[in-house]
Amino acid sequence: MLYVVTGPPASGKSSWVDAHAKPNDIVIDLDRITLALTGPGAPQWNQHPLHLRIAHRARYAAMDAAFQLLDELDVYLIHTMPSAKATARYRRLKARIVVVDPGQDVVTQRIAAMRSPEMERVASRWYNARRGRPRQGMPQASRSW
Repeated sequence: MLYVVTGPPASGKSSWVDAHAKPNDIVIDLDRITLALTGPGAPQWNQHPLHLRIAHRARYAAMDAAFQLLDELDVYLIHTMPSAKATARYRRLKARIVVVDPGQDVVTQRIAAMRSPEMERVASRWYNARRGRPRQGMPQASRSW
């Protein structure tokens, strides 16, 4: 089974995956990949453009390989804002789409406390893209922050 976990930055997507994925499952998380590809002491949420360029390539390669094994294992993919093309691909793969959204006020507070200010723009884009859609996210916090 493919689980595609979406939501704004700092919403708790990684925490949701940590609570649901089993040790034998595949977890594809751009933040984890970027951290794995950078040196000791790199920030947990590294948004350096050069690091992200390499991490995106590794992520796409991991996705291609993991999607071929969906009959054998579960795959958890964190994808903040999948495009229409990506969403169509996930639906063809019969993915379960999970939206993690504790609310814009909570996300804004978490970004201010833990993330780079650029993430505020990403969160705003995420919420603007969802305007007019019924709220499907998690109303509760994903973990104690």
